[in-house]
Amino acid sequence: MRISPNPLRGQQFPAVLLLVAAGLGLLFANLPTHDAIAGLLDFHIAVPGTSLDLSVAHWVSDGLLAVFFLVVAIELRHELTHGELDSPRKAVQPAIAATGGVLVPIAVYLLIAGDSATVSGWPIPTATDIAFALGVLAMFGRGLPSRVRVFLLALAILDDIIGIIFIAVLFAHDVQWLFFGLAIVGVAVFWALSRLLHAKGHPLIAIAMAVVGIVTWALVASSGIHATIAGVMLGLVMAPVPAGRTRHALEPTVNGAILPVFAFVAAFVVIPAVSPTQLSPAFWGIVVALPVGKVIGISLFGWLAMRIRPRGADPALPFADILAAGALGGIGFTVSLLLANLAFAADAGIRDQAILGVLVGSLIALAVSGVFVSLRARWYRRVASAAS
Repeated sequence: MRISPNPLRGQQFPAVLLLVAAGLGLLFANLPTHDAIAGLLDFHIAVPGTSLDLSVAHWVSDGLLAVFFLVVAIELRHELTHGELDSPRKAVQPAIAATGGVLVPIAVYLLIAGDSATVSGWPIPTATDIAFALGVLAMFGRGLPSRVRVFLLALAILDDIIGIIFIAVLFAHDVQWLFFGLAIVGVAVFWALSRLLHAKGHPLIAIAMAVVGIVTWALVASSGIHATIAGVMLGLVMAPVPAGRTRHALEPTVNGAILPVFAFVAAFVVIPAVSPTQLSPAFWGIVVALPVGKVIGISLFGWLAMRIRPRGADPALPFADILAAGALGGIGFTVSLLLANLAFAADAGIRDQAILGVLVGSLIALAVSGVFVSLRARWYRRVASAAS
């Protein structure tokens, strides 16, 4: 009897689960359940003997999401060493497209929301949600050539790198360099243990790695640098075999629990009872920059990249395929939600409207990309049918 694969390791089901969780968060925030859930999310949990005293919402965004970034970093390292970005020849085209997918949304956002109260939100529309984008591609892209997926994957990975840099550089505050230095020592110990685990394979080494990883996370969280960066550092230094096993073990938990819980918490915002003209420029800047800025930036820069690709590179993608990838790139979601929380942490009103902007802009991009990908896939299926 054949055992069906775990749907949490696929691409379609986790994307649907993420969307449902965000929808429930938005729904319950605007029902009589709001006060009870808000009270739970604001409840603080402290770690005795440390400076860690976080609300439940921050334990989700700083703690659970660090596990997600650990898995992301493992994937990044694999792609940079053995995957789609392991050589300049492979990386140059998606890198140019990713540059456009960052610069144009920033420009669009600043045109709409560049005043002093909302200018700090410019990083929000630069992100692409890999899980969502690949999920939509899997749902609607039957018949598309694999190189479209490869291009999108490389593009989204580079977007993740840029998002991680933004989080690390832009949103550090009152950095305690002693704690961060100790965290670097923790990363070094984690690196050494991962090599030892690769050579010896003893379960006690894995337990020691888990302990060192948690301590490193706590040190980063106490340093003033966003705690998710701990997951990034640990994932990047882990030895390949233990890293692969860790990613395989954590993937269902990340897709089935961590990301949906984060989506619920991040989307738990009250829809303001105002007319559209009274909404913050941050809302409109994100709503336009994600679906419009991304598709223009990725498509234009991607098309230019195909024209100047180096000798020996893969064949150029047709512009229609780049356009479909650009539309998928407008689905910001997970990292954009995190950036919205960080960019407007000091102003809850603008933060909530920015989060709504991420949800609306990503939904628009999801719908547009679904149409583009479906039409393109139908064209490829028709060509294949005519040739057979």
